[in-house]
Amino acid sequence: MSSKTPDVNLSGRNSSYLFALAITLVCILLYFMNAEAFLAYRRVEIADGEYWRVVTGNLLHTNAWHLAMNLAGLWVILLLHHMHYRLLQLSVLFLIFCLLQGVSLYLFVPSLLGYVGLSGMLHGLFTYGAIKDILLGYKTGYLLLTGVILKVIYEQVFGAGQQITDMINARVATEAHLIGVISAIVLFIVVFLVKRIIKQVK
Repeated sequence: MSSKTPDVNLSGRNSSYLFALAITLVCILLYFMNAEAFLAYRRVEIADGEYWRVVTGNLLHTNAWHLAMNLAGLWVILLLHHMHYRLLQLSVLFLIFCLLQGVSLYLFVPSLLGYVGLSGMLHGLFTYGAIKDILLGYKTGYLLLTGVILKVIYEQVFGAGQQITDMINARVATEAHLIGVISAIVLFIVVFLVKRIIKQVK
């Protein structure tokens, strides 16, 4: 009988799904804890020094429909792009997008007093994955990137659909979606340039 334990693959598909499972459990737990008073993005409280809200607000949701749609979006994105990430890389990327989301809303959307949900971060993660697809030669990357850009432009001009607004019982913060896409593009450029500089130094 072999006593060898199976290796846990943290470099591809398994790590992405483990990450998605962890975020799913955290979001569900926070939803049932009713943690909005302490963790939701609220501009007034952030101005008073509760800076953690710029990150934690991404993990909260208005109702069960909002939670289900965002978690479904996370799983679909990782099904599409799981091959791009290791566990640590994906975790750091998630945290960066959450941070960029909250900070950008605070700096550039002063009219938005409150925000919860993963959707802005998901737009960033989706865009980042689409760009990686393109660099790896996947033609579908162009379709995905074009689609998310057109979606965000449409939302900025016409707003989100009333059906979605009714389902989540809140105004869809389309500004967050725009910030997600822009953040992904900027972050990708920064990472690309840093890697290039490091290679030149070596």
